[in-house]
Amino acid sequence: MGKSTVRYFLAALASFAIWGFFSIPLRNIKAFPSTEILYYRVFTSLIFIWIAILLFRKKQLKEDINVVKLMPKSARSTLVLQLLASTVFLTLNWYSFIFAINNVSLTSAAFAYMVCPLLTAFGGFIILKEELSRLKLISLFIALVSIVCLATGSLVDVLWSVFIAVFFAGYLLIQRKMQGLDKLNVLAVQIAMAVIIMLPFYFFQYHGLPQSQSFWIHIVIIAIIFTIIPLFLNLYALIGMPSSTLGVMIYINPIISFAVAILYFDEVINVYQLYAYLLLLFSVFLFNWKVIKDIFTLKKPA
Repeated sequence: MGKSTVRYFLAALASFAIWGFFSIPLRNIKAFPSTEILYYRVFTSLIFIWIAILLFRKKQLKEDINVVKLMPKSARSTLVLQLLASTVFLTLNWYSFIFAINNVSLTSAAFAYMVCPLLTAFGGFIILKEELSRLKLISLFIALVSIVCLATGSLVDVLWSVFIAVFFAGYLLIQRKMQGLDKLNVLAVQIAMAVIIMLPFYFFQYHGLPQSQSFWIHIVIIAIIFTIIPLFLNLYALIGMPSSTLGVMIYINPIISFAVAILYFDEVINVYQLYAYLLLLFSVFLFNWKVIKDIFTLKKPA
């Protein structure tokens, strides 16, 4: 495996590992409505990401503007539609995830990122014509068995999991088609579009700014550490990895979420569920066996 491929793999690994701890700051501001958390998460993210771009990445921004200007009209129209669709998917994913964490259960959010890889890998196979080896198909089947085992506990949890998963899988598949533009610029435009979409709802529900200092500290943490950084790493990974592989790496997220639920929030997990998660971990290892083997295999110099 080349160094560039390793970078993409590590970027994907880091993004999903960070998201695995997302339930901690969200639970700390559970008293606030999910819509309010979403609004200020997106508004704050918009401020920080554009400050970063205007201070440190003006060159990449100008290059992308020139690329878009030189595009044929049909290509620009397609790009706008892709940006709009991916923004809608991403915004709905954010809201459903926040609501599930604070109003349903931690496991429902974890379930979502077990369902999502199946949808993403299958979508990459059907829509984007990405190839899946027999070993990867076997690993997807094992993952499906694990998900079915975990989903037998609560229908409500499963339904919320499906909502979250469908939205994020749709976002990943669209992002895979959007090549040739700087990923941070794309993310900044998507967040700006999300703000435009949400502003009418925000003003309709507006009851004044939250006065809690703790709320704003957590919102800033969520915006920078749990939104901008992992999303950029995720989009960067899509440059050099098929969406099917990236999709299955999402399993890292629920594995960490599972650990956080037990060790941090003291949620009770039975032995049956533990075995299901271990089966899930095995499926991730199997799906990425070639990538893992290449990373840890010392190749002889030519």
